[in-house]
Amino acid sequence: MKNFAAINIKTANASHASICSVGIVIVREGVLVDKIYQLVRPIPHFFYYLEERRDGLTEQDTVNAPRFPEVWENIEPKLKGLPLVAHNSDFGESCLRKVFEAYQLLYPNYRFYCTLKAAQLQLPRLVNHHLETVASICGHPFEGKNHALSNAEACATIAMQLIK
Repeated sequence: MKNFAAINIKTANASHASICSVGIVIVREGVLVDKIYQLVRPIPHFFYYLEERRDGLTEQDTVNAPRFPEVWENIEPKLKGLPLVAHNSDFGESCLRKVFEAYQLLYPNYRFYCTLKAAQLQLPRLVNHHLETVASICGHPFEGKNHALSNAEACATIAMQLIK
């Protein structure tokens, strides 16, 4: 895959609309050309302890962050004509659909590709298909942080190798 946007979304709680950070890596002609990281004030604005612990973000981190429509207004032009790629794209797409619905925005029907499914098909003998495991096999050193931008970078590496 040569032209795409790898995306990683973090949520604050069980609501898929509660996006609290977004990491995006834009790849054109097989070259990483742009990186975007943005905190988002989630709706509803509260964090489950497990999400705080896993992702390292708290309610305080996002209290002054812009809401999703403002964030996406700046991101969307950079995605024109590009498919989106995510590790577990079902989750990522569900989050985007839910937050668009919550803000009564028209969802643009993004084309999604899934690096998790690609890895399960092409690397069936891996001990697991977690992002860090697959990224390591694809030559991307994973730093152990569960950060939206570093996860999007790992996803981009996987996509360039496994999605045709």
